[in-house]
Amino acid sequence: MKITDLKCTMLGANPVVRITTDEGISGLGAVETYKPYIGPYVQFYKQMIVGEDPTNVERVMMRIRQMGAFKPWGAAVSAIEIALWDIAGKAAGLPVYKLLGGKVRDKVRVYNGAIRSPMKGQNPEDYAEAVAKMKTLPEGFTIVKQAISFHSPMVSQVPDYFYGEVQPIGRHPHRGLLTERGLKHTVECVAAMKEVLGDEIGLALDCGPGWTLPDAIRFAEAVAPYNLLWLEDMLTGDYKPYVQPELYRELTRRSSTPIHTGEQIYLRQNFTSLIESNAVNIVGPDPCDVGGIAELKWIAEYADLHGILMAPHGTGNGLIGLAALVQVAATLPQNYIAFEYPIGQPDWWYDIVEGLPRPIVQNGFIEVWDRPGLGIEINAEAARQYLPEADRDFFD
Repeated sequence: MKITDLKCTMLGANPVVRITTDEGISGLGAVETYKPYIGPYVQFYKQMIVGEDPTNVERVMMRIRQMGAFKPWGAAVSAIEIALWDIAGKAAGLPVYKLLGGKVRDKVRVYNGAIRSPMKGQNPEDYAEAVAKMKTLPEGFTIVKQAISFHSPMVSQVPDYFYGEVQPIGRHPHRGLLTERGLKHTVECVAAMKEVLGDEIGLALDCGPGWTLPDAIRFAEAVAPYNLLWLEDMLTGDYKPYVQPELYRELTRRSSTPIHTGEQIYLRQNFTSLIESNAVNIVGPDPCDVGGIAELKWIAEYADLHGILMAPHGTGNGLIGLAALVQVAATLPQNYIAFEYPIGQPDWWYDIVEGLPRPIVQNGFIEVWDRPGLGIEINAEAARQYLPEADRDFFD
């Protein structure tokens, strides 16, 4: 079997990668909704993989892996890797999880980071209302995650929130020392959410990046009584091209609340210092940014050897990313907590994808399916109407 083509299109909110072969088997890969510009970067790798056997996943990846980078520039490589596994599974007549070593679990826990309603404001009562709505979702999530502080509009909507300049543009551009008012306000919002959730549903917080180390320590101490599942990306994180594990190690050493990071990190090599120094309690690579699903599995195994937990990122990965996460999460060791549940955007994605269970999530879990490859397909005839005019041949 040989690769004949590599394509990328925008299908709704998600860039979608498709690899075709000379035996009529094709594979799909996912890119986050936040990267509509990624198409030319995907095409950059085409000449390097056409003519290769896609079932030799690692051999193909060795040709392109060294040319990716931290989020967002590892997305193209990651999507190609996922599509290769999809082809390899279909060619073998096996689900991808079988090729990764087999299932550890028959159903995988997911947490809610994507299904949310617009908030009226940034006050404690607004945060309480937001998690109250999550609590009633039909998916029955046992864990929810809420964005606060530098990962939220608090920075611009709460007066005198921090000692810094509010930036009008950029992906999480803020960083600085919180005012006493800002710190108290953030803790009050946490208290309001926990009042609603109680001990029925676990609460994780997406916090940054942007905190200074002293503030991060103070906040972790202040919220210790609330038994949060984790504090994510406080120091560095989303869209930051570095990790600073030495700072995370100091924060983790001073905190009884679990500390989490990793969604922006590309490749296993960039997790080694974080893991080997026990700089965090939980890592959260995204398969659509870290280099793919085999890369994520390697990181999970290595983290487990060091007593570190695993909660993969995934909120913007769409339904193809969801399928990839289900396949790899089924194989992860017992340090696995849950992955961040992605949704289809717009809603017509659920009409064009075949193979997903209905409902997808029950009581906070997804049953692992057994169809070959990723186990889902896009109905080309149903999807064709949504393709950009220039990509009408995407499914040909």
